[in-house]
Amino acid sequence: MIEITRFDKPIGTFLLLAPTLWGIVLANEGYPPPHLVGIFLAGAVVMRAAGCIANDLADRNLDGYVERTRLRPLVTGALSVKEAGVLLLALLVVALTLVALTNTLTIQLSFAGAALALIYPLMKRVTHWPQIVLGVAFAWSIPMAFAASANTLPGALWWLFAANVLWTVVYDTQYAMVDREDDLAVGIKSTAILFGDLDVRIIGLLQCLCLFAFWRCGVAFELGLIYDAAVVAVGALFGRHLWRIRARDTRQCFIAFNQSKWIGLLILMGLCGHFWLGTSATL
Repeated sequence: MIEITRFDKPIGTFLLLAPTLWGIVLANEGYPPPHLVGIFLAGAVVMRAAGCIANDLADRNLDGYVERTRLRPLVTGALSVKEAGVLLLALLVVALTLVALTNTLTIQLSFAGAALALIYPLMKRVTHWPQIVLGVAFAWSIPMAFAASANTLPGALWWLFAANVLWTVVYDTQYAMVDREDDLAVGIKSTAILFGDLDVRIIGLLQCLCLFAFWRCGVAFELGLIYDAAVVAVGALFGRHLWRIRARDTRQCFIAFNQSKWIGLLILMGLCGHFWLGTSATL
């Protein structure tokens, strides 16, 4: 169970927790109610695990041909398809129970979020842009956080939403660069394959667009210098990642992907710093 839910590999949970915490902090101006924090933290952990199971169920006939995934439980037989299905259903029930503690708008949004998480694995067969579906699925926690906090969806939140989608495409393309040769062999599609020799340049462009969206979020919510400094720090880390992947070395691509968790933390620190220290100055 630990392997199929990836509890032993928490990087995905960190990457999902980032937009979840951004949304809940921003929607509550730095002081979210503890019960909402608990609901959203637990929900992120549960849905990440559910998404991993859905992914392994969809890819169970392909994972054996990919070096990184050939020892997954459904490939080795350590877990049966039926057992994985029951576990997935149980996690979805837990997630629904958690969201039921909020309000009607959040519950309505949660069904779309769950659908996105479940269809993402299938997108790798029909489009070279599955990373966008993953980005939308991960970013969906942002409107849900606003819905649960204020029972409304202000237009400005979509700048943060867009930033998270772009960031997800960046780090998941780096991740897909690790598996590119194996994915080509088994017919799995990805942005890494679509971008081809332009991959590093396009990732750089996406990073710039992501920084613009983060900046526009700060303008829209009138965030201050501390938040702006966090965005600048994210830009510096983006540059470092771009340098790492310049030769497309798979080890360096994975390191860049794994370090993406610090980007989520930097933006969270910028948001908390703005609200807790009360600065209104902007760059």
